[in-house]
Amino acid sequence: MAMLRPALSVLLFLTLMTGGVYPLVATLVARSAFPDQANGSLIISSGELRGSRLIGQQFTAAGYFHGRPSATADSPYNPLASGGSNLAASNPALDTLLASRIADLRKENPQAQGAVPVELITASASGLDYGITPPAARWQIPRVAAARHLSPQAVAALVASHTQTPLVGFIGQPVVNIVELNQALDGLKQP
Repeated sequence: MAMLRPALSVLLFLTLMTGGVYPLVATLVARSAFPDQANGSLIISSGELRGSRLIGQQFTAAGYFHGRPSATADSPYNPLASGGSNLAASNPALDTLLASRIADLRKENPQAQGAVPVELITASASGLDYGITPPAARWQIPRVAAARHLSPQAVAALVASHTQTPLVGFIGQPVVNIVELNQALDGLKQP
């Protein structure tokens, strides 16, 4: 019984510190130092919430860059059902799905050169990726430029300006934020 009181006191103290004080301090520091990120990196356009810069959205029109396929339940890019397809590499259904996606991409992008970039046919583990690699974005430039009646060079410059590089060059790879890129495309004046 003599050991029970100190053990319960330590349990209560650590519960308050790790379950109350630490999360409160971390939240206050985050909200003051990084207010945009702490509030979800939200995109607000014309006073209306359009989404988050860090959660992908489904773009299907020819004049938009398309991101990675989403395997979330119910609807694509559903943040409440984050997850992958869970199809094993040995599953014939995966081969069928990938072949179908390649055929669709070839049909949508007849001017594209080279092989279809792998991230345009495979879903990520979360199903919520907001970005793709610069080569995957460049592969789509002919379709987007033609649909928007822009020069491929103008669209390529826009892709380059929306390419994010890692803070430390050898950690990670450059990525193009598709949500921000498509938002910038909508802001361009058509010729």
